[in-house]
This record gives sequence, structure tokens and C-alpha cells, in this order.
Amino acid sequence: MKVSMFITCLSDAFYPKVGEAMARLLARYGIKLDFPERQVCCGQPAFNSGYWDTAREGAKTIIHTFADSDFVVAPSGSCIGMIHHHYPTLFKEDPKYLAMAHDLIGKSYEFSQFLVHVLGVTDIGALFPHRVTYHPSCHGSRLLGVKDEPHILLSQVKGLEFVPLPFAEDCCGFGGTFAIKVSDISGAMVTEKAEHVLETKAEVLVGLDMGCLTNISGRLHHAGHPIRVMHLAELLYEGVKEKV
Repeated sequence: MKVSMFITCLSDAFYPKVGEAMARLLARYGIKLDFPERQVCCGQPAFNSGYWDTAREGAKTIIHTFADSDFVVAPSGSCIGMIHHHYPTLFKEDPKYLAMAHDLIGKSYEFSQFLVHVLGVTDIGALFPHRVTYHPSCHGSRLLGVKDEPHILLSQVKGLEFVPLPFAEDCCGFGGTFAIKVSDISGAMVTEKAEHVLETKAEVLVGLDMGCLTNISGRLHHAGHPIRVMHLAELLYEGVKEKV
């Protein structure tokens, strides 16, 4: 079984430890992640900005890169959501690539989806004695339908005190190019999100998408609040190391 990692832009460029954590966790279940160096951006920034021809070229590269993979796993519901929901739109008039896109859709998963639904893993034996809250990113939860999986995994972590995030499903204001095009609105949204995080009195904010987490973390840091912000894979891997 060939399981390939789609690292995504933010994790590759700014948060390599997220990919490392994901790889080390999956290795515990006998999976040695393949890492095709040909992979590029999924095309989401270009797609959302209206540059569909540019997005289409990136999507073709992604499709070819993972053509011979049995599974593709990424630490981002947003990027996998792009593949699942927008690749069919990009190739609706191209039967060849439309078929290849659907093949990729059928074997591509966000990290927590892959753990729970493909590997059947809900308890990795982690220990993380901290107060934690969770932000469900919009694309992961709404486009991809990732809702229960993170909660299932967090509920099995020993010592973890989970605190629900008020108005959790409200957008954090990132939205990729949205944060640049309408920065005032984006700033107001992330300020509100940060205030809700502070209401929980959590030590750690966890999520599935580094774009959202970067946005929220930046606002918390700017306001002087030392709350740790982690990807789910990082939390689980740190929990496994602590237990050992």
C-alpha cells in the first residue's frame, strides 16, 4: 500500500514539524509515507482569486503527482477540500482529467479522517495533561465534512481536559486572500475568535489547518496572550512522546 503525503504550502514552507508529526504518528502503524517532490500548491489561492487557468495547471500537476498512490494524506482540510469540491469544476469540460480528478478524490484524506476512517484508529495512546480547546476550520468542517474525527481522537488522550470553544463554527476571518482583500472585516473576525478562545481559559488551541491557526495565533500573540497553538498531529505526537 503506497500512502503519500501531500504536505500543503503552509506546512511545507512554515510548519515542517506538522508534517514530521504526521509522518511519525503514521509510522507507528506501519506506514512509511511516500513524499513525491513534484507536488505543488493545490491551486486554491488562484481558484479563489478567479485565475482558473492557473489553478487548473497546478491541479493537473497534483493529479499526476499522486496518480500511482493508493492513498493521499494531508494535514489540511482546506487543501483536501479544494481537491474534493473544486477539481470537478475545473475539469468539467475535460473528460480525461475529470476522471483522474475523481480518482484522486476517492483516495485523498485529511489527516484525522485517514486515522479514524481508513486505519480505524481512535486512541493512539497519548498523554497530554493540559486544558485544550478546538477550532473547526470552515473548509474542513463544511466542505470536507470533518467534524467528529478530531473530537474522537482528542477524547481518548489521557489527561486532556477538553473545553468547547464558544461559537466554534464561526469563521476566524482568514479565508486565504479574503484576509488581504477585506482586511478590516478579517481583523474584526479574528479578534472575536481570539476573545472566544480566551473565554475557555485553555492552555492550548488545536486545529486542522495551519492557515486558520496562524491567523488566530497571530492575534493572540499581538494581544499578549501566551496560548499554545498546535495542529492536531503535533498535539497527538507530543502526547505519545510524553507518555514514553
